[in-house]
Amino acid sequence: MSGPLVFLVAGEKSGDNLGAGLWRAFREDHPDAAAFGVGGPALEAAGLERLRPMEDLALMGLAEVVGHLPRLLRLLRSLTHEVRRRRPDAAVLVDAPDFNLRLAARLKKLGVPVLFYVSPTVWAWRPGRLRAIRRRVDRMMLIFPFEEKIYAEAGISARYIGQPLIERVRAKAGRDEVRKGLGLGPDQPLIALLPGSRTGEAARHMPILMEAARRIQTASDARFALIKADNLDPDFLKGLIPAGLAGLTVVDRDPFDALAASDLALSACGTANLEAALLGVPLVAFYRISPLTYALGAHLIRIPRFSIVNVLAGEPVVTELIQKDFTAERLTAEALRLLESPEERERMKRRFAEIRAGLGDQPASRNAARELAALIESRRA
Repeated sequence: MSGPLVFLVAGEKSGDNLGAGLWRAFREDHPDAAAFGVGGPALEAAGLERLRPMEDLALMGLAEVVGHLPRLLRLLRSLTHEVRRRRPDAAVLVDAPDFNLRLAARLKKLGVPVLFYVSPTVWAWRPGRLRAIRRRVDRMMLIFPFEEKIYAEAGISARYIGQPLIERVRAKAGRDEVRKGLGLGPDQPLIALLPGSRTGEAARHMPILMEAARRIQTASDARFALIKADNLDPDFLKGLIPAGLAGLTVVDRDPFDALAASDLALSACGTANLEAALLGVPLVAFYRISPLTYALGAHLIRIPRFSIVNVLAGEPVVTELIQKDFTAERLTAEALRLLESPEERERMKRRFAEIRAGLGDQPASRNAARELAALIESRRA
């Protein structure tokens, strides 16, 4: 019998990293396995036969998805055709729920078992997606412990496999080494800027982030590390930096080194918030989506907090600046408040350590690989 054939779809940077970790771990036990699908550079390096790049799925928000619906439907048909032709043993769908849950429905009709990696935020908004998950997904792999109760109550097969970021979020270089490389003085503050990993996110956030950086510099001697997501075009990002803004370095290698060496992070909500928390870096969280998307989805939101750090803490540990609250004035004020308060930064670090302890030490990629192996074995039995 030939080795397992897996259909794998990941739609953005974080999903690409998760999928790559799973696939590397799976191939340690199944070196003759093969995978095809959608992913980014990490999955391709791990051995994925990439049919389409992950950027084809890097959309967020109801309005944005609607605008690209014809293209997404063509992609859905194309991938369905390829699955029908190749007949994989299983499918692993990583995040990107607006697309992947639709894809899962087609896979189920074709008799392909579906392993879903990273639950949609059903605890935050659109809980009705649990019904679709129950019908279309054979097994859900969870990355936050509190999600297990939600899935148990919904009668859906699911498991907390551990938090994957714990495996990979660590600095290689020391704080002093990084700061020296950036030309900082011994007491000069370093602020990490994380505008988001999607092109649309960065385009919305960067003007406000850059204006806040200019204002912060007039009130302090802070320097800035603008951390570029792997999938963002460097020329695109540099084009959003205003001329004359001194003291800013674009970091496109070893991002965790620069983040860990920072005194403060100004970060778009998402994975980057948890990365900063795991590295013990105080932060201010922000996010802005299109007004239409916000208007369409605001009534569906079920929780008062947006940053995953605050969700895990169960209280507002970090300040969130969302939609109209995300202004250069507010961001500047919050950043200066934290820079001037070592006590507040230490309080944040203590809470971050508690959050980290609550996530445990399970080997997420290895557990995910075992879930995939079990799903394939159950089908072949």
